[in-house]
Amino acid sequence: MIVMIEEYLQMLVNWFSIDNVLFEFLGQRISSLEVTSTVCGLLCVLLAVKGKVANFWVGYIYNIVLFLMFYQTRAYSSMMLQPVSLAINFFGHYRWTHPHDDEKDEKSRLKVTTFNFGQRSVVAAIILIFTFVWGYILSRVDVWIPSLFPAPAKMPYFDAFILGTVLMAQLLSAQKKLDCWVCWLVANSLNIILCYRLGLSLMTLVYALYFLLAIGGFLTWLKMYRKQHYIDLRRQVEEKWAKEKK
Repeated sequence: MIVMIEEYLQMLVNWFSIDNVLFEFLGQRISSLEVTSTVCGLLCVLLAVKGKVANFWVGYIYNIVLFLMFYQTRAYSSMMLQPVSLAINFFGHYRWTHPHDDEKDEKSRLKVTTFNFGQRSVVAAIILIFTFVWGYILSRVDVWIPSLFPAPAKMPYFDAFILGTVLMAQLLSAQKKLDCWVCWLVANSLNIILCYRLGLSLMTLVYALYFLLAIGGFLTWLKMYRKQHYIDLRRQVEEKWAKEKK
């Protein structure tokens, strides 16, 4: 019995290793870890595009798998994103399932809203400031903490910009802001470049699919936003008429 448990544990460890190659794709080796992240990631995005709360449950697993993959490929910024991303997932899960009365759509779910130009400018400034600060930290992390990070981070500022954009996209997604899909489009296009440089060919293809899904997500949420905006306007008119009759 103990031997059987040890064998299962070893199989599990091997499955989540970047060195456990299942097949080759475009001349590059594809690991079981990369395949697992692909399945979880696509399912998570598809559920998010449709506005399904279940995307958060899949997202929890996805965070753990990505943490393991990016640690083994030394993409430290993307790796460090995952615990923060997990916390944002918890926040988004709560926000989507516990909207305030003035935030509910016609089905009592958190409705889609959007930012104005000034708010979008603040979002862009936050991402840029984060990029320079975090990029510098990443460029020195192997010097400051060599026991945890024995090798220099790859493309630290590029990685930091992706991290900042993804975090902002997740924060906006957690609040059902239509603007989140613009951030996802930027992040996914840059992740295509990053994964290709890291030799993760399957993830390169996956992020290309994410890019297409982000376009679909934007159009789907835009439709939801316009529909709810019309309903809100109609409700306001009806309430105004009711007050005038009194």
